[in-house]
Amino acid sequence: MTSLDKPTEDTQQDDARAVTEAALFEAFGGVRGMVETVVPGLLFVTIYTINKDLHMSAIAALAVSLVLVVVRLAMKDTVKHAFSGVFGVAFGVVFATMTGNAKDFYLPGMLYTLGLSLAYIITTLCGVPLLGLILGPVFKENLSWRTRNPGRKKAYAKASYAWGLILLAKCAILFPLYWWADTTQLGWVLIALKIPPFLLAVWLTWVFLAKAPAPIDVFAEMEAEEKAAEQKEKAAESKAAAESADAGPRHRRDG
Repeated sequence: MTSLDKPTEDTQQDDARAVTEAALFEAFGGVRGMVETVVPGLLFVTIYTINKDLHMSAIAALAVSLVLVVVRLAMKDTVKHAFSGVFGVAFGVVFATMTGNAKDFYLPGMLYTLGLSLAYIITTLCGVPLLGLILGPVFKENLSWRTRNPGRKKAYAKASYAWGLILLAKCAILFPLYWWADTTQLGWVLIALKIPPFLLAVWLTWVFLAKAPAPIDVFAEMEAEEKAAEQKEKAAESKAAAESADAGPRHRRDG
């Protein structure tokens, strides 16, 4: 390696890290997405801690979720993270209202976390890591990593295992509290466990993918193939036209 090669490689690695950071930010919502995830539950447990009023706590949590969606719509921003928060809060409100147990506000989210952790682990064991399915379209590589980019598939597998085990550890803490702790204790522990495990999983994902081979841009490949086909077709048409034009004088000379 020459002294001129190293800066080029460093630049490529920096570009790869920047692309990975941008893709993770888009996929997981960044700081704003985390805020939208935490605020409804934080409002619920705060109000319930103060007055023990299930209905007021549930209505406030649902209302703030809807406000977050309206703000997203007003700013013409993506609403997928805010909408997922609304659905999560709505399910929690329904569960808690039907049973009359305030702890059931958290149960749908806990079950979702458990299911997601198992999905990360099982899909990876089956050779199709879930994180690759989530991030493949974001990186414009779709499923090319499965057969054409083994280094990247390995990185997706490591990251998916990390997500699965981190979420499973979170469930191992929360489900015993659901059975043995009161609503306020469960709520505050759940709020405390919202951001740190998520940041750890995202950071590990960034570490694994930043070191992995670059994604194969299948969209660029398709565009290149289409352009090549168009150029080939135009060349064939030009050749046919030239042969036709040349055949006319030759026919007259022969005649």
